[in-house]
Amino acid sequence: MSPSSSAALAGHGASHAPQAPHAPHAAVAPHPPVAVAQAADADERTRDRVLNAVLEHGPISAAELGDLLGFTPAAVRRHLDHLARHGVIEVKRVARAGAGAGRPARRYVLSSQGQSTLGNDYLDIATLALQRLGEMAGPEAVRQFAVERFGEMESRYAPEIDAAGPDITARAQALSEALSRDGFVASAASLEAKAPLPAALSSVQLCQGHCPIQQLAAQFPVFCDVETEVFSRLVGVDVRRLSTLARGGHVCTTHIPTGRPAARGLYSPATTPGNLDEVSNHLQERP
Repeated sequence: MSPSSSAALAGHGASHAPQAPHAPHAAVAPHPPVAVAQAADADERTRDRVLNAVLEHGPISAAELGDLLGFTPAAVRRHLDHLARHGVIEVKRVARAGAGAGRPARRYVLSSQGQSTLGNDYLDIATLALQRLGEMAGPEAVRQFAVERFGEMESRYAPEIDAAGPDITARAQALSEALSRDGFVASAASLEAKAPLPAALSSVQLCQGHCPIQQLAAQFPVFCDVETEVFSRLVGVDVRRLSTLARGGHVCTTHIPTGRPAARGLYSPATTPGNLDEVSNHLQERP
């Protein structure tokens, strides 16, 4: 076949070839906008569940979250990575129990940013108001403000906690339930002293996963001090504040000894005790 014939045949074939440049206009979007929006909403709802679980149960591992929420390891890590990138959760290294247990475990807790996203619109005006109050009337006026604020809580909680009876553990559990209803995400874990330690060393760890005045309390530690005093009066024994969100802890933790019966009436709600066996929050170190 001559070169001219070959060229002719090639030209003839090209005239019947598919017109590729015109193909894109017929392409169909693989994911319609409605489906994409629905998937995004589903992801957002799932992330909210993960975030709430970290708030309530943190510090918690990815595996524990998966078991708790029924997610695959890959799914829960994807949502944890997203929340971590946005700064609302962070990794806390927790030592494993027992000697020679190896590297600390990775557990997730809410970050300071995550705590603040739960609501802090009040912060600027409240801080300014308390600063001005302190300047005009002195630190005792700020303390009295805190006493009055927590006095309302004490009045509401007292009948319910008294109904739990004299057992300290039962009273601490009742306090935890009351706090949770008010949005503090509280829990009470019993720690029983085992031989050879005396039973008197048994205690309850009362934890609060959320504090609506966290950033305010960071600037005015008296709020944490007064809250601790209220807890002491409510359960009827001296308590010790071990950590607070305001001072960098992942939860507020209160140590409540259970080795002796409650002494209701030991402290009068009308007065502010000055000698409680407690750790002042402004002296705490970051955990």
